[in-house]
Amino acid sequence: MKYFLMLFCGLTIAGGSFAQSDFCGITNTSFNAGESLTLKVFYNLGSMFVGAGEATFNCKLEKYNGKDAYHVIGEGRTYRTYDWFFKVRDKYESYIDTATMLPIRFIRNVNEGGYKIYNNVGFNRETGQATSTNGTFKVPNCIQDVISAIYYARNIDFSKHKPGDKIPFTMFLDDEVYEIYIRYVGKENVDTRYGTFRAIKFKPLLIKGTIFQGGEQMTVWVSDDGNKIPLRIDSPISVGSIKVDMINYANLRHPLSALVKKR
Repeated sequence: MKYFLMLFCGLTIAGGSFAQSDFCGITNTSFNAGESLTLKVFYNLGSMFVGAGEATFNCKLEKYNGKDAYHVIGEGRTYRTYDWFFKVRDKYESYIDTATMLPIRFIRNVNEGGYKIYNNVGFNRETGQATSTNGTFKVPNCIQDVISAIYYARNIDFSKHKPGDKIPFTMFLDDEVYEIYIRYVGKENVDTRYGTFRAIKFKPLLIKGTIFQGGEQMTVWVSDDGNKIPLRIDSPISVGSIKVDMINYANLRHPLSALVKKR
């Protein structure tokens, strides 16, 4: 259950270097303030998947240093019946400039199995710096944090890409700059615990670590409509595998027209 919310976004640290100019200052057309999403995490135990926890994402419109900003709060927690094994209480916050879709501030406050991290990061575009709880770091202009990257990715126009294309991002996490990408796979219908959807499918490149296997083994599906909300994530992990399904939503910007049949 480590990196509980990063699992949802399907964007994890990857190798490589990519030009960022085509992906800077994207316009938001996919979500509104007031949107709420809930996803359920299932862990594979042999021949069955057991519900282990939930992740929620809520978006509000606020003022931050005089700028209009989306204040997105992502929270992940294991169910109490799972806490004895590995208790997770994670909270991530991002203030995203509504004009550029780039982060102004990012706050990470996590407790995963007793392992605690707190980091408060402010981004200064004029100086090209990120100042965190631990110091000041040089960053490129189009830097994203782990939450803003999710909402940024929801505004990609996948019609401009063909299957196999890599779509790059630069992300700041744990006081380091990472070049990451997702590989666009194509479109297909996906069956989830909420229902059957027309979906856009992609794979992030994962670096092998203590939880995830390396390579493009994680698969992510988002709704093939104006919202591009996450529907399902599948991934093997070091022991077993996990699934993450969208189970509830509210106040979407567009009708959920990708839904073919509700369960």
